[in-house]
Amino acid sequence: MQLSLLLLLLLLRARGIPGDLMDRVPLSATAPNLDEEERYSAHMPDHFRCDACRVVAYQPSLFQMGQHLADAEAKLHSLDSGGRRVLSESVYTDVLDRSCSQTWKDYGVREVNQVNRLMGPGLNEGPEPRISVMVTGGPWPTRLSRTCLHYLGEFGEDQIYEAHRKGQGSLETLLCEGPRGACLEETLEEREEL
Repeated sequence: MQLSLLLLLLLLRARGIPGDLMDRVPLSATAPNLDEEERYSAHMPDHFRCDACRVVAYQPSLFQMGQHLADAEAKLHSLDSGGRRVLSESVYTDVLDRSCSQTWKDYGVREVNQVNRLMGPGLNEGPEPRISVMVTGGPWPTRLSRTCLHYLGEFGEDQIYEAHRKGQGSLETLLCEGPRGACLEETLEEREEL
C-alpha cells in the first residue's frame, strides 16, 4: 500500500499538479526608469501635466479640491435661494489653499506599457498589473502641490469654485480640457500622430 501511494505521488509529480511549485511562474518587477527631468526637475515634466491636472481635479477623492469644497459646504447650515449651500469667498479661498497643501503621498510614477505615468487615486485606469513598482515621495508631492497652486493662480478661486458648483466633471473640464487645459495639448499631439 505504501509503495503504491509512493508510486502514485511520483507519477503525479512527473505530470505536474496544477498549482504545484513547478507550475508557478516567478514574478518580477522593476522600478520605472526615470530620465533626468523626471528625477531632478523642480517642476512637473510636460508629459505628466495632463495626469497631474486630473489628480488636482479628481472630485471623488478624499483629498482634492472638489471634495474639500463639498466637505466645507456640508458643514453650512444656511442655503442660497436655490436650496444649495454656498461658501463665502473667504471660506472657499481658504479651503482651496488648504487642498493644495496636502501631502499628496498616494501618488507616484509607475511604468505602464513601457511609458512612465503618474498614478494614484483618480488615475488608475484599466486592470491592475499582477505586480508593479510605483515610485512615490521624492519630488512628486512638491510637484503636485505646485501644480495645484498654479491652477489657483491661473484660473482663480472664484472660477474654480463655480466649476465645482456646476457638478461632477466640471472642475476637470475647466482645469484640464478647457482652452488652457493641460490635456488639450496632449490630445492634439495624439491626433497629429494618428
